[in-house]
Amino acid sequence: MNGMFIAFIGMVVFALGYRYYSKFVAEKIFRLDPNYVTPAHRFKDGVDFVPTSKYVLWGHHFTSVAGAAPIVGPAIAVYWGWLPAFLWVILGTVFAAGVHDFGTLVLSVRNKGQSVGTLANKLIGQRAKILFLCIILILVLMVNAVFAWVIANLFISFPASVLPVFIQIPLAIWIGHAVYKRKKRMLGPSLIALVLMYVVAIFASKIDFLQIDLVQYMGGENGAGLFGLGAVSSAFFIWIIILMIYVYIASTLPVWKLLQPRDFINSHQLIVGLAILYLGLLFTNPTITAPLTNTGTDVSWFPLLFITIACGAISGFHGLVSSGTSSKQLNKETDARFVGYLGAVGEGSLALIAILAVVTFFPSADEFLATYHSYTAANGAGLNVFVEGASKLATGLMIPVPIATTIVSIIVVSFAATTLDTSVRLMRYIIAELGITYNFSTLSKKHVATSIAVVASAALVLLPEGPKGFGSGGYLLWPLFGTSNQLLAGISLLLIAIWLKRLGRNYAIVLIPMVFLMFMTLYAMFQQVFFEWSWFGSSSNSLLFIFGAIIFVFAIWITLTAFSVLSNEHRSGSPRE
Repeated sequence: MNGMFIAFIGMVVFALGYRYYSKFVAEKIFRLDPNYVTPAHRFKDGVDFVPTSKYVLWGHHFTSVAGAAPIVGPAIAVYWGWLPAFLWVILGTVFAAGVHDFGTLVLSVRNKGQSVGTLANKLIGQRAKILFLCIILILVLMVNAVFAWVIANLFISFPASVLPVFIQIPLAIWIGHAVYKRKKRMLGPSLIALVLMYVVAIFASKIDFLQIDLVQYMGGENGAGLFGLGAVSSAFFIWIIILMIYVYIASTLPVWKLLQPRDFINSHQLIVGLAILYLGLLFTNPTITAPLTNTGTDVSWFPLLFITIACGAISGFHGLVSSGTSSKQLNKETDARFVGYLGAVGEGSLALIAILAVVTFFPSADEFLATYHSYTAANGAGLNVFVEGASKLATGLMIPVPIATTIVSIIVVSFAATTLDTSVRLMRYIIAELGITYNFSTLSKKHVATSIAVVASAALVLLPEGPKGFGSGGYLLWPLFGTSNQLLAGISLLLIAIWLKRLGRNYAIVLIPMVFLMFMTLYAMFQQVFFEWSWFGSSSNSLLFIFGAIIFVFAIWITLTAFSVLSNEHRSGSPRE
């Protein structure tokens, strides 16, 4: 099977979904109003509530949701064959992710920019709100641990990517100052910044001196490190500490100073990266060597496929971004379709090329199966196979493999970093909300809440021991991240359904994907928590069992409460308050 043909089918489906389905949802279901005063204007404070161009906001939103997950998940899920992964990505994006991301954005805008966790109180009650906020808190904590783990390991594996990534920070601050203080346009400076990053990347890929390789600084993989740790573990520890310092600063600064300009640069990175990979696919015209379906798996695709690919098909974390940061920056309500639905389509495009980069990389099906010989092996190999496969596609544009590898790793790290500091900012909001709810005002202070978020995230990624040695927390939490993420998406869809029913509108567009997603996720989670991770399970793990059991019980409780409300709900109230 030709890889370009599959890409063409996927892009046509995405284009039709945005052109027709999202238009129907915007006009007939959500009924967007161009004259509605959005929270960005109503509560404008220059810190979190900032009216923003839809193109700049799309850049922030897109890069915040398009972290490493839409690459890692698909790169693992092709273990069951490329066809199941392909179908879930394109259909999930059009009929589930687009509606979910778009819907949570509109729901938040119509309710003063409040997050979905806070809105649970209004829609299904105070108890449900607390339970939902706890689920969200655990999820963003896991997001922080998983993405910090991914970034630190990429810095170790691809040291040429470090300097270009860090150069982006002062460039973004300069752009933020130029745009918001000197009233300059953002497009030109962000393109200049992107060119500078890639120039540095080219030199770093060729000059060892420009590669920040902490492992080599400590004598190589077998060298002695710090605190009795080896060189690799010491390098990992240092990168985690540096990342935590960075996200503390980034998540407390006003959004215009770093978050918006950096994400706008990264949106261009994503466009450039997608262009390189899809054009590379066109010119190399590779054949898919991975099997259509893999019948010799040790783990069934049902229902694990639907949680392995979360971001890239549908992701609850997107709802947190939509309602947590994007809704506070939306200039006009009609921009929500462009920001929310098209953001999901962009991530689906990234997931699609991730699939194709992996399944066209191997010379033969036998070599694919040798690498993907088990589900565990797929989890361990997926990300690096993507980087190598994407670099191979880039050679179709005459880009040398070392440079292509550095650029691809920069893109992955940049997306993961934007998700990481957005997630820490969201965690701060949630801790503050819980502090207000329980009259513990200290927690509502910005730096107190951020400190708790950063320390807890660092502890979760560093302390657990596991198969990856010191700091295995992010690796261990990946399976639970997928299930928790999908549960959050299902609950968010349920909240949108209650809201739509309360307005007397057709809520089938969210009810159908919600029922499908909740069934698959709860089924998968029940199997994992009680038959794999429990003390009597096949893969006993106390960390996963405790986190998973808490989330599972809370999710069942919220779902039953919400379904009870939905079944008894009658049309009432206005959508705007």
